[in-house]
Amino acid sequence: METNTASDEQTLLPHIADTVRAVAQLHADHHLRSTTVEKIVDRWTATLGNPGFLGWVACAVLFWIMANLVLRGAGYSAIDPPPFALLGWALSAMGLVIAVLILSTQRRSDQLSELREQMTLELASLTERKVAKIIELIEEQRRDSPELRNRDDHEAREMTERTDAKVILGAIKTSHDEIISNADSTSTS
Repeated sequence: METNTASDEQTLLPHIADTVRAVAQLHADHHLRSTTVEKIVDRWTATLGNPGFLGWVACAVLFWIMANLVLRGAGYSAIDPPPFALLGWALSAMGLVIAVLILSTQRRSDQLSELREQMTLELASLTERKVAKIIELIEEQRRDSPELRNRDDHEAREMTERTDAKVILGAIKTSHDEIISNADSTSTS
């Protein structure tokens, strides 16, 4: 069932539609930057990740074993007699290729995930600045309005101060290092 994205976008509020377009553009840019080899690897990984592929491999292995046993039972020389060394080699090689395909696809997926994470952090930072500005404006209105009781709200004043991401990152690192240090000293005791 296909959906009409143009009509879906019309039902969204403009700021939500902008966000949807930004996320879609992020994914599209990631796809457009991929090389031909990366696109082929992605297609192969998608095919190999399909449950039907496992069924196909199981059928091929069963056919290989049965064909070799039938040939041997009929008095002919089996291509791969038991214990099926060629089959083992082929499955090992296929496993290696599949592992490399999965790792390659995972690397590309991680790149996209990092882009989304960066976008999320940027949006969180922007949201924090907007919220601080809103609190600042509300506090200003409270101070200027004769109908509202003028009082000092320390928490609101603190919330109007913008957060320095570098200071927070440093605090997280310091806290992390302290936790690890305490855990290490506890485990050696």
